[in-house]
Amino acid sequence: MFSYARKGEIKLKGIHGSSRVGIQIVASDDGPGIVDIRQALRDGFSTSGSLGLGLPGVRRLMDEFEITSNPAREQW
Repeated sequence: MFSYARKGEIKLKGIHGSSRVGIQIVASDDGPGIVDIRQALRDGFSTSGSLGLGLPGVRRLMDEFEITSNPAREQW
């Protein structure tokens, strides 16, 4: 289900390093952006009335996690 972005993509790439093997997942979209990333990553925070577990849950599942946003970019 898409709550914020109209379109986007998810890219998967196998990682085969000298000491680690895994999958790199890059998700991107053309949504409105996240004004306060730190707040958006807090358990229970939601701008849509949901449980607020999406981004915090994804972060907990990953060994490494990075999120960037450009809320000033208006593409809607």
